[in-house]
Parts: sequence; C-alpha cells; structure tokens
Amino acid sequence: MTEAQLIQVTVFLAAAAIAAPLGRYLGIGAVLGYLAAGVVIGPYVLGPLYALDHVEKVLKFGEFGVVLLLFVIGLELRPMRLWAMRSAIFGLGAAQLVVTGFVLAGIGLAFGLATGQALFVGLALSLSSTAFALQVLEEKGELRPAHGRLAFSILLFQDLAAIPLIALVPLFALGSGEEPTMDLGSAGLAILTIAGVIVVGRFLLSRLYRLVAKVGVREAMTATALLTVVGVALLMEEVGLSAALGSFIAGALLADSEYRHQIEADIAPFEGLLLAVFFMAVGMSIDLSVLVARPGALLLIVAVLIAVKFAVLFGLGRWWGLTNAPSRRLGIVLSQGGEFAFVLFSVGLVEGVIDRETAGLLTLAVTLSMAATPLLLVADDMFLRARKSAAPDYEIPPDDEKHVIIAGFGRFGQIVARVLRARHIPFTALDKSIAQVDFVKRFGANIYYGDAGRIDILRASGAGKASAFVLAIDDVDASLRVAEIVRENFPDLPIYARARDRIHVHKLVDLGVTIIERETFLAALSLTSELLRGLGLKPNEAKRLIETFKTHDEARLFNEYQDYTDREKMRANALSAAVELEDLFAKDMEALENGGASDGRSDDRGSSD
Repeated sequence: MTEAQLIQVTVFLAAAAIAAPLGRYLGIGAVLGYLAAGVVIGPYVLGPLYALDHVEKVLKFGEFGVVLLLFVIGLELRPMRLWAMRSAIFGLGAAQLVVTGFVLAGIGLAFGLATGQALFVGLALSLSSTAFALQVLEEKGELRPAHGRLAFSILLFQDLAAIPLIALVPLFALGSGEEPTMDLGSAGLAILTIAGVIVVGRFLLSRLYRLVAKVGVREAMTATALLTVVGVALLMEEVGLSAALGSFIAGALLADSEYRHQIEADIAPFEGLLLAVFFMAVGMSIDLSVLVARPGALLLIVAVLIAVKFAVLFGLGRWWGLTNAPSRRLGIVLSQGGEFAFVLFSVGLVEGVIDRETAGLLTLAVTLSMAATPLLLVADDMFLRARKSAAPDYEIPPDDEKHVIIAGFGRFGQIVARVLRARHIPFTALDKSIAQVDFVKRFGANIYYGDAGRIDILRASGAGKASAFVLAIDDVDASLRVAEIVRENFPDLPIYARARDRIHVHKLVDLGVTIIERETFLAALSLTSELLRGLGLKPNEAKRLIETFKTHDEARLFNEYQDYTDREKMRANALSAAVELEDLFAKDMEALENGGASDGRSDDRGSSD
C-alpha cells in the first residue's frame, strides 16, 4: 500500500469515526452524518489535499456494504415468514412501483421528455434506497412495527424489479436499435442459477457451518460467512443478476440455521464499516458544480420526487390498513431515490436513453433526496412529540360500584385483569402511559389514561365505591406514593400490592399495606420446584422443601421489618437466615427418613401431587 493510499484510508476511518457520533448527537442520524462527511472529504472540498481520485471505485467498493446488509436481513427473515409476506411484497410493492413510476413519467412528459425517456426516468426514480431506508429504520428501532415491515416488503420488491429494469434499459433508447442485454437464454440461465443457489444452499450451507464450528476457530467461521456472501454475489453478477439479491437469498437460506446468530455477529462489523463507506461515497459523488449551475431545477426535482413518492406511499399505507401516523412514517422513510437509480442512470447514459447533463442532474437529485429523509423524520418526530404533549390530563372512567381498581396495567396488572374478566368481576384499570393505554385499548380492555397518584383521578375512577385496589405499578417510588394517597383518603379500601423486593415490602408495610406479593417470589419457587424434581427428588420432597423455605422466608421477612433501614443488620439477618434454613432442612430430612414429621406437620409421602 502506497503512502497516498494509506492517507486516504486514514481519512475515511477518521470521517467514519466522527460522522456517526456527531450525527447522532445533532439528532440527524448516522446516515446523514456519513453523507455530510462524504461531501467534506470529497473531490470538491478536501479531496485535492490528500490526492483523492476514482470516487466511482470507492462507491463500487462501498456497495458491498449493501450486499452485506441484505445478507444480514436475510438471516432475520425465515422462509416461512417470507412466504407469509408474499401479499405485501408482490401486492403493495408492485402497486408502489407502478403507480409512482407512471405518475413521475407523466410529470416528465409535461416537462418535455420523450415518452421512452419519461417512463425510464419515472421507473428509475420510483425505486427507494434499500441501504438508506433499512439503516434509518434499524437506527430508530422501527423495523418490527407494521410500517417497518411494509417498508421492507416494498424495498424487497424493488430490488427484485431492479434486475429486469436494468436488463430492459435499451428498450427505452430512442432508436438505438441495440438488442437487450439479457435475452431469453440469459434469463433462463439466471432463473436456473437462483434455483441452484437455493437447492445447494438449502442442503449444503448448514452442513458446511456445522463442520467449521466443530473446528472451534472463530476466524474460520467469520471467513466462511464472508466467503458465502462473496461467492454468491460473484455468481449472481456472473449471470447478470444483482449481487444484493443473491446475498439476500443466501441469508434467507441460513435463517433457520442454529449458527445464524454467530454468523450475524461475525458479519456485523464489516457490514457497518462498508455501509459507512457507501454513504460517504454517495456524499463524495455529489457534483457541487451542478448544484451551483442549476439550483432551481435541482430543488424542484427533489421536491416533486419526495412529494409524489410520499403521497403514493401514504395512500397505499392507508389502503393497506395503517393509521395516519404509520402511513406518514412509511411515506417519509421511502420518499428518497435509491442506489439502483445510480446504476440505471449510468446504464441509460451508455445506451443513449438520457444525456450526460440529465444523468448528472438526476443523480444529484437522488442524493439530495436521501439527505432530506433523516431531516423529514426529525420533523415528524417533533410533530409526534407535540401531539403527545397535547394529551388530556386524564380520562373519566364509568361510575361503577363494587368494582376493582387496578393501578398500573403492565404485565402484572393485565394478568389480574384477565382473571377478573373471566369471572365477570368489573374492574377499572389506570395507567399514566398514553402509549400503553392506546395499545391495550385496541384489545378491548377497560383501561383509562390517568395517574393513580392523583386524588382527583382516584375519585373520578370511583375509589370511594370500589371493593378492592390492586397496586400493580412497577416503579417503586410511584407505587409507594399511590399507596400513601389511597391509605390516607380511602382507609377502608383494601389494597393488594405488588412489591419488587423485600425493602419495597417493608416500605409498603410502613404505609399500612399488609396483603403483598413479591413479583418474582412465587415464580422463582415454582421454577425451583421443577428444578428439584428434575434433579431426582420425589414430588413430595420437592414440595416440602419449597413450603419450608416459603414459610421460613415469609416469617423472616416480617421479623426483619424493624431492621430494614439498617443495612448491616439486614446482612447479618440474611447470613443467619441461611444457617437457620440449612438446619431446618436437615431436621425435615431427618424426620422424613425416620418416617415421622417435623414442626407438627404430617408426612404426605403417600399422597400424589
């Protein structure tokens, strides 16, 4: 490696190390940070200072990050799940491509493009950036919600559609008279290659990874994972297909493998770095001279592109059953142009479909539309926060009598509610998280938005007429505050409380609450009972040990109450409790062996559990 190349590598690594944290800190996201860094280190700003050349090669190298990204996505997408998504992929995805492509083509015709040119440009711009959109969705934790899954389905269809679009570019040429780059024979070969990759991968890949795993050399596993991606990518490109599609298929074939988590962990660092190179290369490829020469035309193209794609995607999201907010999110995250547009414009330039000036203008428009996406998402986040801050103070529950009030409707409170509903016992649930209330209400639960620590909300929920109060709030301080308010204002209302630990129990007892269950205590005892049986103890022996421990622990819990503020005494009590419990178990076992009973309890060895 020459000194100049070493300097270039140093600049790239420095830019990657600074851009992502700075982008996150500024709230614009890592992707936009990489794009901005690419502009700074590109040929129009700092590039001449460190002898930067061949931006196209950097972009080509960075595209391997997209290949790795699709491989990792394939690992997460099991074939059964892919089959379950077929309607979204081929229904919603096809609708987006066709509607967006023809709307943009119509706009192109209005601006004076020929029919073939307008259709080519419309279809090219209808593609979104797989790498960009998926990276943004993953960064914001939005891949699993409905709009994230639909976005992935649309992107997957676009990747599939990009292959025939690239092959059919010559058909859009104005009188070029050249044959398409992919004839029927080539198409047949491509289909056979895909089928061969699926068959071979299905039967050989897992066996290969099992063999490598037995060796126990981690580097070999990493090398095998990279070899899988590179090998399939090369094979796909050899037959004229997309390397990204091949890597996705390879990942999907390994989705059911027991080694997929290890493979994903090995690939992740390479994927992250190469994606950073890709986005920086996109930023470096921005031709600032075009921006200076035709700013009005450029901004108009970007605005029309984003507006049309957003409107189509928002409408399709609503048609598919999404509400306004997720549909808006779907429209924003896929509103940019895609990396396949770069490929299509370059092929279109070679085939004579568009001229160099148009290709440069459209390429820069796609790049700027990518840069606009994180900013639009930030604006949408601010809009959502403003909407949430305008939420009402509380909702007024019905004025029931002899009902149960459940404060806190998380996992614990919902279990209580399900049992009460099964017995047709009326209840009113309160939770101060508007998101939790909205989510649970979709399943028909009687939950209302309100803070149970406010006396006006407790009165509105009928605490004076209730038959019981279930304190199921997870936060310890909030739980104690609610218990204190309920005990002071409704002294006759029985409180059934959930406690996180022993100290929480003691503080609740301080407030006069006596019916308390520690949230993990009974579950831990149940699991331990199963463990003892699995270790060979008879059911009655395991039951006796658990009951002995439970009785002893509950007795000590209340004996420790007077000392719970003294940490040293609590430690001493814990040590003495362990010794006492060991002695108690020994006496019980001795009694069992002698056929008697200890502590005045009868031996139940003859009974069945």
